[in-house]
Amino acid sequence: MTTTLRLHHFPICPYSRKLRLVLAEKGLDAELVLREPWRREDDLIAMNPAVEVPVLEVDGLVLAESVAIAEYLEERFPDVRLGGHDAASRAEVRRLALWFDTKFAREVTDLVWRQKLIYRLKRSGTPNTAALRAGQENIRGHLDYIAYLTHHRNWLAGESLSLADLTAAAHLSVLDYLGDVPWEANAEAKEWYARIKSRPSFRPLLKDKIPQQPPADHYADLDF
Repeated sequence: MTTTLRLHHFPICPYSRKLRLVLAEKGLDAELVLREPWRREDDLIAMNPAVEVPVLEVDGLVLAESVAIAEYLEERFPDVRLGGHDAASRAEVRRLALWFDTKFAREVTDLVWRQKLIYRLKRSGTPNTAALRAGQENIRGHLDYIAYLTHHRNWLAGESLSLADLTAAAHLSVLDYLGDVPWEANAEAKEWYARIKSRPSFRPLLKDKIPQQPPADHYADLDF
């Protein structure tokens, strides 16, 4: 029986991008439905009362929130494991995925991506320059942590590519789109990101463009 997957997403959204990477790494094709959540469309509200993306439809089942969706995909399609292979590795993958979805998002993504891009697209609010500066400074410590992890491991959570890598790369990719990742400051973090950026699963993300905000010149360059 063929599985029908439909992902409601916004292209330059880290949580949507994370699931696009998960789907691609698992070899799953999904129809992509562009959404701008701030428009508060009735059918999106019906699928997810939080009025946020991503939302995944699977054979009539509607799933919301990227963490829940990623766990569903890991259980439903286990041929390619991204969540770890035993209890210890699963705990480490989950810890690091949450690090980037919560701590990194709070300290960096929301201070840069939301201020610099989302307010502009919504045409509401004024970017907070102090918040922008804080996010641009905070990212350096997170790049140092990525470098530390990859110095001791092949990938962030261990020897295999995992949801931790995809989550981190999804957040960094939207900042890289804006040209706000100081790669020159951390060669090891840059090398890790280049490995993910070169994977086939990442290629569709490198083609994304927002008319109101073109990507940084180096964004789609695999050699930076």
